[in-house]
Amino acid sequence: MLGGDQGVDQGVQTMHKARPTTPRLEPIPAVARKATERMKDSPVNAVNVVATMAHNRTLSRSFSAFAQGVLFEGGLPRRIVELVVLRMGWNCQSVYEFGQHTLFGRDVGLTDAEIFCVTRPLDQHAWAPEEQAALQLVDDLYDDDCVGTAAWNAATDHFDESEMVHLLLAAGCYRAVSGFLNSAGVQRDEGVPDWPLPPGRS
Repeated sequence: MLGGDQGVDQGVQTMHKARPTTPRLEPIPAVARKATERMKDSPVNAVNVVATMAHNRTLSRSFSAFAQGVLFEGGLPRRIVELVVLRMGWNCQSVYEFGQHTLFGRDVGLTDAEIFCVTRPLDQHAWAPEEQAALQLVDDLYDDDCVGTAAWNAATDHFDESEMVHLLLAAGCYRAVSGFLNSAGVQRDEGVPDWPLPPGRS
């Protein structure tokens, strides 16, 4: 699990491969135009990922429906979902994912200081117990593709069976998304933030 300051302060950690700085799969212009119109009133601008996934229309439609369910319909509080997505995006060093969900996170009330703290070791911020448990679950899944006993027990102290399914699938879904974004070289859309800076720095 990524725990040091390098991802934000000193660039991508050496344990990760370099991320493409240009698209490996170019966004489809016609899809991008339609997505731009559809998202004009949204708190996020995710045109590039939509127009890139559209190279496979069947999987794009199916995966979009799954991701929408994970984000908005699984039963967990939106704040918890966004913390899970942000932590996985950070662990995977997917700046597109993290930037998009910085916007989503702000929309559900996360502060910029909290978003920065998602990139820090968990003991460096006073997370609520259920938030700490959800974030540790993400780290366990990222590290070993299995939640350890301690993290599982901590999570089940706060989340019921349905919510546990949501937590696991949210983390897994956005690990897959992060891998797609990183590998396809999807570039941040206009207005999508970079990695967060420590509070007080601009």
